[in-house]
Amino acid sequence: MQQEVLVSVEGVGKKFCRDLKRSLWYGVLDIATEIFGKPNHLKLRKDEFWAVNDVSFELRRGECLGLIGHNGAGKSTLLKMLNGLIKPDKGRITMRGRIGALIELGAGFNPILTGRENIYVNGQILGFQKKEIDEKFEEIVSFAEIGEFIDTPVQNYSSGMKVRLGFAVAAQMEPDILIIDEVLAVGDVAFKIKCFNQIFKMLSHSAVIFVSHAMPQISKVCTSVIMLENGRIVKNTSSIGEAINRYFSMIKPDHELKEDEYVKILEANLNPSIKVGQSFKISLSFKMKKNILNGEIVLLFFDPEQKMVAISDSKRIKISEEIIKESWFFETNQFSDGNFQIGIRIFEQKENTHTKSILSNIYNVCSFTSYGAEMVTNASFYLKSN
Repeated sequence: MQQEVLVSVEGVGKKFCRDLKRSLWYGVLDIATEIFGKPNHLKLRKDEFWAVNDVSFELRRGECLGLIGHNGAGKSTLLKMLNGLIKPDKGRITMRGRIGALIELGAGFNPILTGRENIYVNGQILGFQKKEIDEKFEEIVSFAEIGEFIDTPVQNYSSGMKVRLGFAVAAQMEPDILIIDEVLAVGDVAFKIKCFNQIFKMLSHSAVIFVSHAMPQISKVCTSVIMLENGRIVKNTSSIGEAINRYFSMIKPDHELKEDEYVKILEANLNPSIKVGQSFKISLSFKMKKNILNGEIVLLFFDPEQKMVAISDSKRIKISEEIIKESWFFETNQFSDGNFQIGIRIFEQKENTHTKSILSNIYNVCSFTSYGAEMVTNASFYLKSN
């Protein structure tokens, strides 16, 4: 039972046309060809492109497949084909069992119907009888945490309430296949944790396809990952870690050294590739545009999702019109695998007080790649230099 294949995708492709008028004309031609002759789905016509091309995979009961890729990679198009909303132009998709899908916020809800009415409508769409929905109704309402609003029209719900109700219906009705597309990015942290716990429970009897730009969520819940790039599966991602690293490696940071009203960065020196556990040094040359009395500078370290994960100790700087050079030497690289960006923050301490004010924040001074980590951590930490 656990090894049962619930989703089978074989050489699937979908093409679209960039020109609206031509797209409508192609649609008419395709309908006529479907009726009167064999269509040629493999040839691109003028202004057409493959949004998804030659995608194949299998998903078994008990597995959670992470689908990642940057905007325009083809994720949403593939999900719509899996959910039966659009038809592939080539290939074959086989879905076995009941399908629950959260593809777009509020999708599947009739806005003028109440939460109660939408539960029954969605349950029937999933193939459940009224008696079965009755048995699940209280669990759905309790999970969604919208008891007092259950008889309110869904059009009056907040985005978070729509997500809670949508996920509750999709999960509590226990589909064989659950498709989730980025909707868990909306809502509070407590409900997200509740949703992930529910997904873990569902994996005993369901197959889950999970789409997200939040890589910690992907690594937490998924048993395998597929990365799409220009509509195709990236072939050289054999593990979740590899796929996530490939995803982040495609982000092109802005390396142009910038300035603000107080400071101008002249030069930044750093080894671009640093092994975990090795020592490393960062040297900066900069010029202050304005004189301040008591200055301090710290380094800020940002992960690939632009979250600040580390801060260095501060260095006193005597601000003048001359070029200032500062260096930080760190005995151990404590970062996980991935690409990290370094910024600076300059403070001024008010005279005869303990109060510090921030004068400058520059976030794209330089970057480096960390490699060789035995485990992934999202913890923030303090870096002390020599």
